Amino acid sequence: MRAHGTVHKYGDNVDTDVIIPARYLNSSDPTELAKKCMEDIDKDFVNRVKSGDIMVANKNFGCGSSREHAPIAIKAAGISCIIAETFARIFYRNAINIGLPIIECAAAAKEIEAKDEVEIDFDTGMIYDHTKGTVYKGQSFPPFMQSIIQAGGLIPYINSQKEGK
Repeated sequence: MRAHGTVHKYGDNVDTDVIIPARYLNSSDPTELAKKCMEDIDKDFVNRVKSGDIMVANKNFGCGSSREHAPIAIKAAGISCIIAETFARIFYRNAINIGLPIIECAAAAKEIEAKDEVEIDFDTGMIYDHTKGTVYKGQSFPPFMQSIIQAGGLIPYINSQKEGK
């Protein structure tokens, strides 16, 4: 499994309130959430993001409230993977639960810049910055987590397991 796209770059402590502001939580529709994604930190994000793009941030991405709306909005906006130095633990779990791949890699998070073209190999954890010609080693996903992501999240994965038995 791989992801490839243009980078949207953010700093430290990007919290769930700027990923999807609380004033938009009256909807749980992914399409509606995507329209407001990153609005309070990057007003032009929704106009620039394209399906398959990659988000890169520094430390503590997804801190703040535990709302699942944040990774849903990011995924629905078209982001195929988030690379960060570290993630807030509840965000990490919520992302996997909804099928949004995330990778921790300090060097990649620090060195990759906005608009770089990046490719990620989820089997190996390798991150390729094609713009700069650099390669980074992030953590690879264990097979069971890849299965959850490929299924589109935990619920579709569990349902597929029930159907397969």
